Order: sequence, then C-alpha cells, then structure tokens
Amino acid sequence: MPLVAFVSLQFSLVLRNQTLMQRITTQHIKARLQQVHPKYYRIAGIVAGVLLVILLIGGYIAYSKRESILQHELTKITLKAKRDYNLDLKIASARFVGLATVEFKDITIVPEGKDSLLHIDRFQVGIKIFPLLFGKVKLADVGLQNGHLNLTNLNGVKNFDFIFKHKKDTTDTPHKMNLGELANNWFNEVLYKIPDNLNLTNFLITYNSDSTHAKVLAKEAIIDGGKLTSTLIVNDTLATWHFAGTLHPSNKDIDIKWYADGKPVEIPFIPEKYKLKIAFDSFNAKLTNETTGGGETQINGSWAVQNLVINQPALASADIVVPDGSIDANVVVGENFVSLDSASTIHLKKITAHPFVKYTLNPSKIYALKLTTGWLNAQDIFDSFPRGIFDALDGIQVSGKLNYAFNFNLDTAQPDSVQFDSRLDRDNFRVVKYGKTDLTKLNADFVYTPYEKGQPMPPREIGPSNPDYTPLDQIAPDLRNAVMTAEDPTFYKNNGFVERTLRASIATDFKTKKFKRGGSTISMQLVKNAYLSREKTLARKIEETLIVWMIINNNIMTKNRMLEVYFNIIEWGPNVYGIGEAARYYFGKSPANLTLGESIYLASIVPKPKAGLYYFEPDGTLRPNLINYFGLIGKLMAGQYLTKVDTSGSYGFYEVRLKESTRSRVARVDSAQANKILNANTDEDALGVVNTTTQQSTQPTTQQSTTEPVKKPGFFQRLFGKKDSVAVKNKKMIDDEEKMRIQNIDTAGKTNKQIRQEKRQIKDEEDAKRKALKAAGIL
Repeated sequence: MPLVAFVSLQFSLVLRNQTLMQRITTQHIKARLQQVHPKYYRIAGIVAGVLLVILLIGGYIAYSKRESILQHELTKITLKAKRDYNLDLKIASARFVGLATVEFKDITIVPEGKDSLLHIDRFQVGIKIFPLLFGKVKLADVGLQNGHLNLTNLNGVKNFDFIFKHKKDTTDTPHKMNLGELANNWFNEVLYKIPDNLNLTNFLITYNSDSTHAKVLAKEAIIDGGKLTSTLIVNDTLATWHFAGTLHPSNKDIDIKWYADGKPVEIPFIPEKYKLKIAFDSFNAKLTNETTGGGETQINGSWAVQNLVINQPALASADIVVPDGSIDANVVVGENFVSLDSASTIHLKKITAHPFVKYTLNPSKIYALKLTTGWLNAQDIFDSFPRGIFDALDGIQVSGKLNYAFNFNLDTAQPDSVQFDSRLDRDNFRVVKYGKTDLTKLNADFVYTPYEKGQPMPPREIGPSNPDYTPLDQIAPDLRNAVMTAEDPTFYKNNGFVERTLRASIATDFKTKKFKRGGSTISMQLVKNAYLSREKTLARKIEETLIVWMIINNNIMTKNRMLEVYFNIIEWGPNVYGIGEAARYYFGKSPANLTLGESIYLASIVPKPKAGLYYFEPDGTLRPNLINYFGLIGKLMAGQYLTKVDTSGSYGFYEVRLKESTRSRVARVDSAQANKILNANTDEDALGVVNTTTQQSTQPTTQQSTTEPVKKPGFFQRLFGKKDSVAVKNKKMIDDEEKMRIQNIDTAGKTNKQIRQEKRQIKDEEDAKRKALKAAGIL
C-alpha cells in the first residue's frame, strides 16, 4: 500500500506540473500577440484581400477563356500527333461540362496508311482543382461509353508500332538516370491517373495478326467511392472475367481480385506463341505502401493465387499445380538496381521461404539470387511440392527437419567468377515410407525398361540371371577409370554433385549464349536412367537432384553398387544397353577383356551413344578426329597413375578395331557429314575435363563441315602444345594411317591394276581428310 500511495502521489504531481506549463504557455502567447501593433494586422488583411481579388480575377478570366484555351491545346495535340507519330487524330466536339470536366465526342485515331486504331463515342474526364495548383494532374471522374481499340499486326505491319518509337530531343543534355527516382515518379503518375470515380461501358479491345485473333469486351467497369467492379467478356463466349476490390490511390492502398465465372481464368494469346498455359481460380494483388528516400523507392505489397496451373514442355511434361501460393513482397528500386528484398516471404501451402533477387544495371549487369527457408518439418516440405513436378516422390513419408539455402551471383563482366551454392541441411532426416518409387530397388535384382522417344524398349533384367549383366569387379579397370575420368573423376569423393563443375557450366553457357554444357555426375545420370523419364525438363532436373541428395545422404546405396548399376543400364548405342552388350557389340569380347584404347573409345560415346559408329571408318579403324580425345583422357588417367604414360600420346588409339560383323552398319559418309553428326549437342556433358579446366568439355574434337564456320584449335592446343606441334602430330597420324591401310590391302585374287586402284582410292580419301583438317586450321 505505501508503494501504491507513493506512485499515486508522483502521478498527481506530474499532472499538476503539466497543467501549470500549459497555462504559462497560453498566457505567454497572448502576451506576445498583444505586443503586435494593430497596423500590422491591417496590412496583413489588405495583402490577403488583394491576393484573393487577384485569384478571383484570374479565375474568372481563365473560366471565361477556357473554351478557346481547350480548342487551342487540342489543335497543338493534333498537330503533334501528326508530326511526330503520323497519327490522324480527330475529335468531333470537345467542351467543358461543369467547372473542371471536359466532354469529348467521336474520337478517332488512324495511323497513316494503316488500319484504324481507336474510336470512342463519348469520353468525359474531370480533374481535381487542388492538386492542379501544385502542378499535379489528379483525375476525379472518368466516363467512357462505346469504344473500340483495334490492334493489328498483319503481314508484318503493325498499326501500333508508334508506341515503340521514341522521338529523341536533341536539346536534351545527357544525364545519369536514377532508377529509384524514376520508379517513384512513374509510380505516382500511375496512381494519379486512377480516377476517384469511373463509369466505363462497352469498350472493346481486339487484336488480329496473321495467326491470332482475340477480343476482350469490357462490358462495364465502375469505381464508386473506391470500390471497383467490372465485367469483361473474352472472345465472345470463351470466358467472363471480373476485376473487383478497393482502390484508394491517394492512400496508396489497392486490393484487387481477378476471377472468372464458373471456371478458372485462362490467360489467352500466350499458348500459341510460347506453348505456355497459365490458369488459376483467382489472383489477388495488393499494394500496401510506397515510400522514397535516399534515392531509393520501396514498394510493399502482396500477390496470392489459388489453384495455379502451369503447363510448358520445357518445365514439365504434365500440368504443374500450385493449390495455394502467395508472396509478401518488398520491392526496392535504387539508383542502378531493382531488387526483391530478403524481408519478402513466399508462402507455399505449409512452408515459407525468404527470397532475395537483385538485378544491377551498371557499371556491369549483375544477377543475384538467394533463397533461405530456415529449419522446417521435412514432411511439410514434401507435402508442399506443387503437383506434377516430383512424380517419383509422390506419397513419400519422411521425418526430421530440413533447411535449404541457395546463393547465386553472376557478374556479366566476370562470368568465370560466378557464385553458385545450393545446400540442403538435415536434422534427424529419414525416409519412413517410400511412395510411388522405392529408391532401394537398385540394391537388388530389378527389371530395367529403357525408353526412346516415349516408347518402351525391350526390358533388361539387371542381375545375374541376365548373361550380359556384368558385376563391377568383372569390368576392366581401364574402362572404369576411363569413364570416371571423362564423366565424374571425383565420383568416390563427391556427394553426388560437383559445384565447381556447375559453376563452370553456368559460365560457359552464359558466354556462348546457349545451353552448351551440363553438369551431371555419374550419380545424377544413374538416377535419371533408373528412376525418371528421359524428358528434358526443368522439373525432371530438380527431381533428379533431390533424389541424388536423398540416396547419398541416407546411405541408400553404396558407391560401388551405384557404379555397377550405372555400367549395366546406360545406353552405349542403338538399342545397346549395359556394358555387357556394348563390349560384344563393338568388339566381340567381354567387358573384362577390354583394352585401354577400347575403354577410352567407349568412354567417348557415353554422352552421345547413338552416334558411336560414326567414329569408325568402314574398315573398322577410328576416324582421326578422335586422336586428341584419346590423348586428353589418357594423359589425365596417367596423371592419376591409372595407366602408364604413353609418350606417343595415342593411348591405344591405333589398336582399336570395330568388330568385323558390325562394320557393315558403319554409315559410308564423308568426314564432313560424320563430323556434323558428331558435333550435335549432347543430352548431358561430361565432367572430367571440366574439373581440369573451366572452359571445355570432354567431347572429342571433330573437324567441322566446310559449309559451317570453323573454330581454331584452342583448349587442345593449350593442353598439348602450340599450333605447330599439333599440326605435326595430326599430319603424322594421317600419314601413319595411310601407310597402315595400304599395307593391310588384301591382294589375294586381285590384279595389279585393281591393287593400284585401291591404293589410289585410299590416298584420295586420306588427301580429303588432310584438306578438311587444313580447312579447320589444325593441319
């Protein structure tokens, strides 16, 4: 009680002192005002009165002259449209109705020599007076009845291309553009153009091109007291859309919902052009605030979608369905960048994640992307995957927690310094029950059914019951080492991924402006072949990565078992699967008896198995364009003490001979045709040489067709020596090949003339090869 009494006493003293200070302040102000001489009050009143009279006179003059001012401005606009954009603008009548509202009738815009662009029967626009005093045009009321915007793109002629033509003002002085200020100005311009009240009826928008015809009729759109309602009819009877919500642009508060009557909203036009289908039940967009300061503009809002459906062949083979997704976004625009701040939050069913995206324009373009989830229940993550992307993991049950972090940064001025880091940490994570696909099935005998272009090939039993099945210890060490050197040199050390290789692949793909190299390890290739389809989609690649992570981090298979299955299921040629079939198909022997040269050859065709026979001449010898590959792989193997150093650099190249019964299948094509086939892009690129250099893949070098641009030798020259030394080796190789072929001519039963003709034919063929090599700049 004493404490309560003490507090009450202190509080009453504070209130009394505050009241006393207010009385003193009020008395002080009155005293100061009484000291002002009355004449100053009279002067202030006179000045205010004069200003009011001037304002009234100016307002009267402007009001009385407003019609002539309006017509004068319309004339200027009409002339400018004609002069700058070749547009014929006509307005039948324009007049003021009310204090600040203008009514236009029969507006038409026709680009010179093109289809009519716009016609409006009646258009009314009113502006607010007070913002106008500060130079800002804020719409108060807008009315539009019966309009038609006609967009055409026929035979390459657009009637709206003037939109993209910016007339440069030669009097402008160059200045550095601040994106933050530009964004703030643009944003506020848009907000100020949203009227307080809108009454729009029957406004038709049509688009006609040589292949596409579409129309949208805005039957009505009304804004009344900040409440938006609208009805849009798409392609007559295809769909009826609605935009509804609240609009308070002065408070920077906007909340709009987009939905359709009786069915999902389907975005038109894009399926035909981009093979992309987008549909959803509803889409909500919300703006909560916009602030600017320090040269930066920050926009806060959110976007939410219900039952989003996406279908695009490059993404997934089936529909991707997101039942419930949203993002609370903080967009920041600075002097030279645009970013999605890390305070943003993505919501996907049961999980959340924090993205960071930044695009910097100068002094060089920089792309940055980060994503973090924090620790989440593992089952919630698997339950939240969109339907249609991870079919093999459908129905899986897991326990424990997972934490994902992704970091990507690419400076286009320094692509070789690209940052790429993707990590999924686990805490007591384990698989409780497998769903659609049992990831442990490869630990026992199983049936493997390969697919080609979506069609099943004859199934193979992967186990001892199949005579072509080959245990790992019965595969020649040279073959094991050659394939791992070419495809995944750190197979036994890595965790299924080689981030250095992925970074090198990204850099190469960026510099060549095309997808030239992949980054698949043996683990990833195994998962692709054993569990997934062969389709080339982003969803398949992500699913492949996740399954590899689960196999490695849960010790589902040993590395030896993975390698053994890999050798027994991958494709080595047309309908040739498994190393047992491949060794007999190409060389008529078991995998245990393969030589070093045969092993390096088989390693070379792993990325491109169907083209394997094109590396052979009709007589069963290898084409000379493979010699550098042999030297490269052989040298790498010797550097790891996996084989002896070959001072000639051939590493068994000249001893390789295709099985005689298979030679009849070798296509009799010239070097240029064979090289064109062999130079075609592969599905997956190798990792071996990628780990040695960040610029080249392990694909064999081939001369290019003389009808295509040729590339000067680069990587192989740097690896083996200068251009002259490479040319000497290539010349010696062809000379040796020519001698060998002549010496091996079967003279039995042939006349001298026939033998001379055969020798001449060999010399002509070898001369043609010399010319092709010389044209390619490597001889």
